[in-house]
Amino acid sequence: MQVSDPNNVKIYNLSAGKSLPEWLSERKRRAALKKDIDLRRRIELIQDFEMPAVSNTVRVSQDGQYILATGIYKPRVKCFDVNNLSLKFERCYDAEAVTFEIISEDYSKLIFLQCDRYLELHSAQGRYYRLRIPKFGRDMKYHFPSCDLFIVGTSSDVYRLNLERGQFMQPFTSTASTINKCAINPVHHLLICGTQEGRVEAWDPRSKTLAASLDCALSCMNENKTLEGFPSVTALKFDGALNMGVGTATGHILLYDIRSDKPFYIKDHMYGHPIKDVEFHYQQDLVLSMDSSVLKIWDKNNGKLFTSIEANANFNNLCVVPKSGLFFLANESPKIQTYYIPSMGPAPRWAGFLDSLTEELEETNRENIYDDYKFVTKLDLENLGLEHLIGTNLLRAYMHGYFMDIRLYKKAKSVANPFEFDEYRKKKIRETIEKERENRVQLNKLPKVNKELALKLIDNESNDKKKKKGGVSLMEDSRFKALFENPDFEIDKTTDEYRLINPVLSKLDKGKLKQLQKHMKEAQEFEAVDEELEGKNSSEESTSDSGEEESSDDEHTWTQEVKKQHRLLQKEQWVKQQKEKSEESKSQQPKMFELRQGEEYKGVQSLKRKLNKKSLADRLQNEDNSVRLLGSVGNRELTFSINKPRRFKAMEEKNKRHREERRNLVRLAPGRPKNLWKGKRK
Repeated sequence: MQVSDPNNVKIYNLSAGKSLPEWLSERKRRAALKKDIDLRRRIELIQDFEMPAVSNTVRVSQDGQYILATGIYKPRVKCFDVNNLSLKFERCYDAEAVTFEIISEDYSKLIFLQCDRYLELHSAQGRYYRLRIPKFGRDMKYHFPSCDLFIVGTSSDVYRLNLERGQFMQPFTSTASTINKCAINPVHHLLICGTQEGRVEAWDPRSKTLAASLDCALSCMNENKTLEGFPSVTALKFDGALNMGVGTATGHILLYDIRSDKPFYIKDHMYGHPIKDVEFHYQQDLVLSMDSSVLKIWDKNNGKLFTSIEANANFNNLCVVPKSGLFFLANESPKIQTYYIPSMGPAPRWAGFLDSLTEELEETNRENIYDDYKFVTKLDLENLGLEHLIGTNLLRAYMHGYFMDIRLYKKAKSVANPFEFDEYRKKKIRETIEKERENRVQLNKLPKVNKELALKLIDNESNDKKKKKGGVSLMEDSRFKALFENPDFEIDKTTDEYRLINPVLSKLDKGKLKQLQKHMKEAQEFEAVDEELEGKNSSEESTSDSGEEESSDDEHTWTQEVKKQHRLLQKEQWVKQQKEKSEESKSQQPKMFELRQGEEYKGVQSLKRKLNKKSLADRLQNEDNSVRLLGSVGNRELTFSINKPRRFKAMEEKNKRHREERRNLVRLAPGRPKNLWKGKRK
């Protein structure tokens, strides 16, 4: 549980709190619960009150015994029983639900409006019937006296589906192009529809006629003439029989008395996001207005802010439990947010323990999941010098990286780069200075990063005669802006890879490159940044023709250039190896051993015994020039000598003397050369 007090109003977030990782054993979980006080203060009001990815809408049944929520993925609906504070059932369907209606006192009759133009009717056992509507729907409301289901969407018609007859009735035809929202007054059953054009149309279901029309966009324009976007109606809600709240796409809430065409109060969220839901709290005359980023609670008489809740993930839907201070928020995260404000009202009867529990809770600022752990990859560990911790208890393997204690990570980060903050500060100062310089008058000049690439692009654009007039060049495209500004994208021409692919990609010779640079210097004196390149003169046309001939020659000779670069790279690598080898041989010196006080000198044999006990890798590491590189591929050559026993050396010398004696004693046949005999005997 998280406690906050914006505007001196206590707000309890019952769905927030620290979560334990799933890979912890039960023993470690119990130990963590004993040690960490935040874990012991967790409150899971309703078990499994979440969705796999995103929650869309939340509703409370009329009897207050069941809470239903829809979400994805897969598209599904969950029903929770408040008496047991647990999940009662879960159903999946084919398409995502835009909204749904509960047309019975409990969960036994449900209607889902889906995003693929289908309506699904569910009973207590499951899906009862499925039918399709003519246009994509955006909202629907059920009229209990006539059993009519009103459906609005991307058309000017308000479709009427009579569930008693099981057929579509004559629709209400509106003057709007699209209808976003609809609502029914519970007292006199007036149907109101919010249109894309910023109007609210009222229909009388008894006479099947248009009762009145209200222009809400005009009131928003009068209130603030500098609106961004058009104030379409995105939320509707009745407050009793005569009052009405209207939310617009520009972030305004307009409160009306239906007997007047002018709002008696206008509230601006100041975020510019469309209003998604408007609710009224009848006990204290409060209005709850919600957009994707904030929920604001304010007084409907004077607009004074009571409190507000900011979103960690975008809000989708608001559901207030009647006659209580508890409400639910569907959002773009798995957990359905649950908030309790004691100053707005008591807890519902099924959650009566909250009243006594919230009085003893202290404020805590924990919000993140696994906030005591830091996720790092193997590359991060190498940068911090902690790769030797892999396989120990300090790192926990998870997906493509590891979890490690946040305290250890902060210490290693400060040791690895103690001047990181100073570098970051200098970088931000440079960026601020460069940003201020952009406002000055600039001349057309080459960028600081990748100048030759910019020259090539300018040349290609000037030579391209088939280029469309309305096209955007690569240098003016904002997606590739960092290529010519960020030094991290600088092309390194000293690498082997660049030298190998450069003959293939190169299309400018040295003379052409110098001519382009000269042309740019001349243009800097006369042209501004916004001016485009003019047509070419005769000298440029001649150079372009010669460039085409040279490019055609390059297409046939690039393979020879690549082979030449391969040979040069191999030669440079061989010279480098020879140089390193000569330096190592010069640096070799006889090893001297120092005798310390109190130590005995046991001779060279003890050193040899210690050397024999070492592994082959340690011995090869101590020897010099034992491993050397062969070529640029990464092959290695290993050289070593075998120490033979003395008895083998003595036997080889004896055999050598014996062969010399036999060679001197053997007689040769007449006419045979002595060298031939020696060669064969060898």
